[in-house]
Amino acid sequence: MGQPNSTQLPVPGQTVDPNPPSGEPVRIAFAGDASFEGLGSAVEADPTGVLTAIAPVLRNADLTVVNLEAALGTAGSPVPKGFNFRVPAEVTITLSDAGVDVVSMANNHGLDYGQVGLSESLAIEEESGFPVIGAGRDAEEAYEPFVTEINGQRIGIIAASDVIDTELRSTWVATDSMPGIASAEEPEQERLAAEVAELRPNIDTLVVFLHYGVEEETCPNSRQRELVDLLVDAGADIVVGAHAHRLQGLGYLGQQFVAYGLGNFIFAAPSEAGRASGVLIVTATGRQIDDYEWIPARIDNGVPVPLTGDAAEAALNQMDERRECAGLTASPSDTGGNP
Repeated sequence: MGQPNSTQLPVPGQTVDPNPPSGEPVRIAFAGDASFEGLGSAVEADPTGVLTAIAPVLRNADLTVVNLEAALGTAGSPVPKGFNFRVPAEVTITLSDAGVDVVSMANNHGLDYGQVGLSESLAIEEESGFPVIGAGRDAEEAYEPFVTEINGQRIGIIAASDVIDTELRSTWVATDSMPGIASAEEPEQERLAAEVAELRPNIDTLVVFLHYGVEEETCPNSRQRELVDLLVDAGADIVVGAHAHRLQGLGYLGQQFVAYGLGNFIFAAPSEAGRASGVLIVTATGRQIDDYEWIPARIDNGVPVPLTGDAAEAALNQMDERRECAGLTASPSDTGGNP
């Protein structure tokens, strides 16, 4: 849909708008890991020509959120780790033109080029006006929610990562005095839950976008379930995640909605399982999750292409199976909580 009339707003101390929301539903689209590996030259040459296949799906939502698993820009040096991803500044044009409204950098690649790379990423955010969540110049900024109003509904999104290499924690996790990413790991999980609880009274629909789980697993593990329960108890209406590079189950957890793993999205996936992709669209009216739709896709040359016909039906059936594995339901229920 392009950029809504929105901004990242500080919410501590903010009073609730005395005017009630309109009650009109909002369609929120979510997609998984986007590293743009191997696509940097294409982005620089033709920023608006990279995501043409999937753009109509993204633009059909009122608000679209993607996990940007890379540093922005060209500054900094690669930190010692298995994979280092970064994308040119023009990727903000690529994403915005395709209908993406905000990205999370709370993941295990946000500081792939160190503090210098993060500094440039945040400068590009400021210069472009393209919102980034989950990273900041200090912890307050890293945990700061993206807040927007659409159709009279106030939507708030917080992002955090439960996947940070142990040897990098001291330079990656944002603190009161150091830039970094918002952490969902055990030392910081209560801080994350507190941020959710503080935001809760000020908005109508509250989303948490997590980076968590174990790579190549198709069922959520106990840690993912633990975090989802913590955040739902704190007030989250929708919890979505990525990192496993595989699709995991999505559906209702009681009255709330959970997508454990959205898989790869814009990624040089080497396997057929890794190329399974898609876009999740959740329709919400305040805290009520009205409906959801999974639009399956397959990654071709690093970018997702929507599936049709028998291929789409098979992909939808697979997601139904993974919903059962995740202990979620196809419709809301009066009982919730992970098994």
